[in-house]
Amino acid sequence: MPLTVFTSDRWADHLTPPGHPERVERAEVMQVVASEFRRRGGAVVEPRAATEDELARIHDRDHIALIRETAGRAVALDPDTFTSPETYDVARLAAGAAVGAVDHVLDAGRGARALAMVRPPGHHAERNRAMGFCFFNNVAIAAAHARARGLARVAVVDYDVHHGNGTQRSFYQDPSVLFISSHQFPFYPGTGAADEIGSGKGAGFTANFPLEAGSTDVDYERIYAAAAAILRQFHPQLILISAGFDAHADDPLGGMRVTTPQFGRLTAVIAEEADECCDGRLVAVTEGGYDLAALAGSLRAVIDVLDGTTSLRALAVPTGAAPRADASLAAVRPHLSKFWQL
Repeated sequence: MPLTVFTSDRWADHLTPPGHPERVERAEVMQVVASEFRRRGGAVVEPRAATEDELARIHDRDHIALIRETAGRAVALDPDTFTSPETYDVARLAAGAAVGAVDHVLDAGRGARALAMVRPPGHHAERNRAMGFCFFNNVAIAAAHARARGLARVAVVDYDVHHGNGTQRSFYQDPSVLFISSHQFPFYPGTGAADEIGSGKGAGFTANFPLEAGSTDVDYERIYAAAAAILRQFHPQLILISAGFDAHADDPLGGMRVTTPQFGRLTAVIAEEADECCDGRLVAVTEGGYDLAALAGSLRAVIDVLDGTTSLRALAVPTGAAPRADASLAAVRPHLSKFWQL
């Protein structure tokens, strides 16, 4: 499977205060992993910045102007979300990497895959609000770009430990974009309950799988069997992954117990559905992940799946009890069973 990685050393130009978990060392990890991929013959591409029109498919122009006005300054937008002098340019570049990854996959033909390995993350950013370390919603901007390119059905799957509230709200009434999220609940940002399923014409096209803290590889395996079933029925023309690694057992923010190999399996499960539904067209966009070693290992596991080095069948299936997944599915089924067979 041909994989192209979109990334930049500019991620290090977005600075956060001392002790902040979304720190510049995350950018350094991404560059090390990108260099490893390049040395083994992989394609690594420097992205372009997203245009204002591309950002405005998801964000109010007033919000874009607010972030632009922080250029050259360090500003606290909320207790968690800080700009530095270069943040506006870096955030536009991160969104542009996601857009460029979509363009690449749509233009390259059957089986093309891309990874936008970016910082800052994006899935918490709402139409008119930066929050949760996020300024522009990279994956939502990418999904909107795919729709603007003419795709009728796009899916976004988010396995970050935090609920992607910004992505959900971007498409909550839109039946053309399916949003699936697994996340620790209750937890920041407080959204993502089982009964949040979309509204109006979008009812049923948001599928939240809230999981209690302590969820394991087995719990995630069970949840993603259900997520795969929904993807298969939706039959998207492109799948996007919000690839956050803060559900890792070693992550300092999350309370989950997912291992590094399981991030490979989750990605492989989604990739298998992409092969079945949409000629393999798949784009992953990084989100959280704050333990540096876990971030590096998880990125390598995802790259090995996306470039075909590792297959789903080569990855061990976790076994055992999954009480947290069982509880989540029991909460979800009454709300989603009228739309999907689970």
